[in-house]
Parts: sequence; C-alpha cells; structure tokens
Amino acid sequence: MSIRREDALAYHSSGRPGKIQVVPTKPFHDQRDLSLAYTPGVAEPCLEIHAHPEDIYRYTARGNLVAVVSNGTAVLGLGNIGALAGKPVMEGKGILFKAFADIDVFDIEVGSEDPEEVIQFCQLLEPTVGGINLEDIKAPECFVIEERLKQTLSIPVFHDDQHGTAIITGAALLNALELQDKDIAKVRIVFSGAGASAIATAQHYLHLGVRPENILLADTKGVIHSGRTDLNPYKARFAHETKARTLADALRGADVFVGLSVKGAVTGDMVGTMARRPIIFALANPDPEILPEEVAAVRTDAIVATGRSDYPNQVNNVLGFPFIFRGALDVRARAINDEMKMAATRALAALTKEDVPDSVMRAYGLTKLRFGPDYIIPKPFDPRVLLWEAPAVAKAAVVSGVAGKPLDENEYRTTLEGRLGRARVVMRGLSVRAAADPKRVVFPEGEEPRVLRAARILVDEGTVRPILLGASDRIQAVASEIGIELDGVQLVDPLTSTCREGYAQSLWERRHRKGVTLSEARDRVSHPVYFGCMMLAGGDADALVAGEEMYYPETIRPALESVGVGDSGQALCAIYMMVLPQETYFFADCAVNIEPDAERLAAIAITTAHFVKSLGIEPRVAMLSFSNFGSARHALSDKVAEAVRLLHQRHPGLAADGEMAADVAVMESMLSRYPFSRLQKPANVLVFPDLNSANTSYKLLQRLGGAQAIGPILVGMAKPVHVLQRDSDVSDIVNIAVIAAVDAQERSREAQNGKM
Repeated sequence: MSIRREDALAYHSSGRPGKIQVVPTKPFHDQRDLSLAYTPGVAEPCLEIHAHPEDIYRYTARGNLVAVVSNGTAVLGLGNIGALAGKPVMEGKGILFKAFADIDVFDIEVGSEDPEEVIQFCQLLEPTVGGINLEDIKAPECFVIEERLKQTLSIPVFHDDQHGTAIITGAALLNALELQDKDIAKVRIVFSGAGASAIATAQHYLHLGVRPENILLADTKGVIHSGRTDLNPYKARFAHETKARTLADALRGADVFVGLSVKGAVTGDMVGTMARRPIIFALANPDPEILPEEVAAVRTDAIVATGRSDYPNQVNNVLGFPFIFRGALDVRARAINDEMKMAATRALAALTKEDVPDSVMRAYGLTKLRFGPDYIIPKPFDPRVLLWEAPAVAKAAVVSGVAGKPLDENEYRTTLEGRLGRARVVMRGLSVRAAADPKRVVFPEGEEPRVLRAARILVDEGTVRPILLGASDRIQAVASEIGIELDGVQLVDPLTSTCREGYAQSLWERRHRKGVTLSEARDRVSHPVYFGCMMLAGGDADALVAGEEMYYPETIRPALESVGVGDSGQALCAIYMMVLPQETYFFADCAVNIEPDAERLAAIAITTAHFVKSLGIEPRVAMLSFSNFGSARHALSDKVAEAVRLLHQRHPGLAADGEMAADVAVMESMLSRYPFSRLQKPANVLVFPDLNSANTSYKLLQRLGGAQAIGPILVGMAKPVHVLQRDSDVSDIVNIAVIAAVDAQERSREAQNGKM
C-alpha cells in the first residue's frame, strides 16, 4: 500500500492533534460527581487501597493500563531519532492496544539513552500501570533493560521488538514446516540481522525445537562464528564453528531464511542455493530482503512471508502484543515468561488452520482463504485472534505459576467476547442454549459457499444440526473448492429425495382450494425453498433459514403456503436485534407490515414480546409515536393509543405502554416524568407505528449509531422460519441459525408444557 507524505501528516494533524486521548469512564455532570471523583469522595478508595493493596485493581484503571515506554533509539526503520520524534509511533501503539484488545495506554517517551536511567524510570512507574511494553530501544541496551526490569518488577514487562516477531514468526514457522514436510529438529535456519528481534527470534526457535547448532546469524560484518572477537554476549550465544563467512555461504543448503535486516540483502541466486522446499521470511520494512516475485522467479517450491500487507503471509506484530498483554493483565501476571510466549505462538498456529470467516476475507478483498502456502498465519484484522491467543496466554500464566488470580476459561472467553462487542455476548448466551439441545435447521441454499461455511461453524460449535438442500455432488464440489469438510452436515437433494411425493401430496392438500393442482404441487416441491418448508411442516426439520440468495418475498411466500402463520392473536412481522455497547433493543416491525392498524400493532407488540421472552430476556415494550400519552392528538397517534388500550386489555401483565416518543422510551430520566406509566424502566422492545419509521430507524442506528443489527428475525409463523438478508455475511447466517434453533427449542418446550 502506498502512503503519501501529505496524507500521513494530515492524518496526524487534522482535528485534534495526535491519535489518542483520555476518556472518563464515570459520570461527571454535576457537583456531586465532582465530589465523588475527587475530593472528598476519592479519599475512600485511597484508604481502602492503603489497607488492602490488591484493591488497586478494584478501584482504579491499573489492571487495564499499559505503559508504552521508549527512548526513541531504534524507531521503526528510522533509527535513533530520539524520544520526541518517536512519540507518533508510541501513540500509534496505543491505538493498536485499544482497538485490538481494549487495553488503555499511556505512551511515555523517556529523554535518556542511559539504560540505567530508563530502568530506574520504569521501576518508579510500577505503581501506575499493570504492565510495561518496551518499544524501539536499540540493542544491546534493550536486553539489559528488559532483563533488569523482569528481575525487579512484579508486573509484566515485554519488549515487543524482540518477542513480538519471535512469537508470530514462530507460529508461521510451525505451519510452514508442516506444509513443507520438514522436521523442526533437523532444519537449518539462517538469519540476516543480529539485532534485538533476530536474537530473540532465534532464542524462541530453540524453545520450539530447533537445534542450536542449526542456527546461523549474520550481521553487517558477516556470519557470526566462534572465531569472531567483536561479539557482545547476546550475539556470542549463537556463535558456532562454521566455514560460512557470508550470508550467501550460510544460505547454501539452508531450509529457512529469516530476514530482519535491510532491503535487498538476499538475491535470487542465493535463494536458488537453498534446500528443497525452502521457507523464506523476508521481514525488513518497508521493503523486504527479497520480494516474493523474485523468489518465485527461481523457486516454485518456496513458502514466503513478509512484513507487508500487499503480499500473503504478513508478519505483523499486532498479532502478538495486544493479546499477550490482555491475557497477562486479566490474570494479574507478574511476568510474561517463555511459557506464555510459547502459548501465544501455538495458539496463532492452531487458529490458522480454522475456517476463515467471510468478514475477514472481505476485509482483505479475498474470496478464498485457507491454510496453505499463502496462508500460514492469521490476518491481523481477524477478530478471533483475541479469543484464541489471550486465553492461551492467561492459562499458561496460571499453569506456570506467575498469575495472581485464577482463571475460569469459559467465563473468560465470554468476557473477551464482550470486549469485541455486546452482540458477541448476546449471541454467546444464545449459542450456549442452542448447544444444549441442537435442532435440525434446513438451509434451502445449500450450494452457496457462505451457507456451507456457516454450516461448518454450526457443526463445530455444536449449536445446530444443519441440513443443506441441493444437488449433493454440487454441494460436495463447492465444499471441496473452499476447503470445507462436510462431516456432521446432512445433504438432501429435493430432486431425488424419496420424500418428494409425500411433500407434494401434503402441499396439494393445503393448497388445492387455492387453485394449486397436484402437478403444480409436485413442481413446487422440486424447488429447495418449498421442499425445505415442507420438511419443516412435516416435522423432518425443526427450523428453516433462507434468503441468502433470494429476495424476501421469494422466501416468505413458500413459507406462508407451506407452514402458515401462528395463533390469531399474533402477527407475522420482522424484528431486528439492535446491539449497542451497553444495551440490546428489539425493533419491530421492520420488513413485513407497511401500515398496520391498531389491531395489527397490538398483535406485533404481543408477538415480539413473546419472542424476546423466549430468548430469556424480559420484554419492556414501548409503542412509539410523536406524541407522549395524548400530548398531541392526531389520527396517527390515536391509532397507537388504541393499540396500547388493546394491549393492556389483552395482556395486562405485560410491561408495555405508550403512545410515547422514542427518547422517552429509552431515557430513564425522561420516562420518570410519567410515573403512571406501566414502564418503570426504559424499554428494550420498540414497536414502530409503520414500516417507514421502523426500517429507517434501524438502518440509521446501524450505519450512524454503530449498532450491530441482527436480523431480520421473522416471527409469527406457525413454525420457526427465519429469513436472511440477501448476501448475508457468514456470521449473520450463523447468528440467525442459532436464533432459529433457540426459537425451535422454545416452541418445543411450550408444546410439551401445553400437553402436561
């Protein structure tokens, strides 16, 4: 990616200068808040911490605060530009910590090149922060600083320039060796560069199983060998007896090259002398030691990684430090040890072999991505890295004895999902419910790649038993093409199924007084969506999810003809679950009823409330209008008022009221002005007076308000039928399938209770 100088400067200077700011996490609106936040109220937590030092984590932000400390002596590819000029990089580090792992950062640039002064500064800083990330400090001083701080501090200290590259390339190495069918104990590895990252990476590779005698490092003076007298203690660890004196000598017959040096350090001829099926990590930034196309010109059997995003296999330290600190902070680790680094490496290696979400591929403009020569480490913007790496690091801290608190892995994973967004917490709870009794969900669009990917996830998570409709050979071909295993997935071909005639007869019996002949019924059930609906109607499936490649009416019409609507007291309508950081709302009706009358509005409210309650959430219903309890008389507000009257009459126990404006419905301070309201707390179910307002509102909240919209969730059918938006993401399909499964569970439970 090409970045212009002007663009970079404008990015950093426009608006509020810099890239980070401090944001309050508690209310601060009036004198009372001031008294609580500062004097006299602040004295109370101070006294508690003085009496019980561990309460620092309860009453302050220390447990989620990292100091990024640098003296600017080795900034990116810029060298020793000093602490002041290095500040933009440290601010950038702060953004990455926050964006990827929800960790707060103070960036601190220390105006000294004296290691002792940097060490003393960090030691004095310990009461302030939960961890220290050392950054852009030159070698060998960086080794001295980190070693001393690890010995003297009781909080995690991590020099990312050393260990970040080591951890991430370690994962890439494990996967590349597997693909190249090479034994880690036998491979020969050559490093170009012998600075902090190279030495730490070589050391990490020893822990992975590489033999010491099989590693050669080369610095600006040539190969590091036992005959050299100019080596510092850190380089000397890797000095061996060897005849190789140049990088070209060292690369002859080598299996792996790791470049942490400068552009153009390696030529095609040098790569040509390497062993069969070589592995080449050319990581110099912004330009690698050798470009992938230069490698391809001489070797077709090589696996290549670089530090650049415009080539496959980008080694980016953002895959490491945010998640390593996240895991360390969350168990109050006293250090980041070798066991934790190894856990991070193995978690990244394992994640690479998992099916890649469609959202990740779309973020990188890809249509296909799976474990192989062009994908040996996860992409930096894969949100799953947090859920894999942080728990692995936290567990390793506990097992190795450096953690200050225990770890409940399941609870911790849920907490991490919450950091990715409240939607993940909501769906996690529903997924747990779905997995308790997995239901059969039929997908008429079984040949679609996104549906196949979703089916694989649902099977792996144990939440749903998917049934895919379509030509079996075609489904298998598509699955093979995108690297999806079909074990646990049921395939049904409507054209060859023995159930086809029975479904045709059933459909004809339902529709023969609607002008449908038996021949037409046979023709309809040959179409997957009708076939799926008849599976549902006949009890051969528990729920149906469709619409990924169909328009809304194309799914609704067959469902209405085959399954029908539910009880007369309910209404067919569509709900969107709108997930915000602190709250989840249900909007109805967003897709079906254009201008419902009072009767239909009351039915929509009842149906939506019933569904929300089935999810384990207590519904609080607001019937929306521009009027507040008769404040503005108009035919439109009168319609909503009548719907409220019917609602109160038919369901007096339901927490519902109106007509009311949207802000009154969701703001407790405004709602409290109406003490007579049956809503004592802000609403979580918002029933809109017409499709215009509902559809417009959910889209605005999604696009401008940052809410995650899950839906449309179709309710009011006699059986669980759920319709996707066209071109839904894989995660959307998974979410709707889980909701469909929980819907089916709840209906089954209600049916059983009704018989008792």
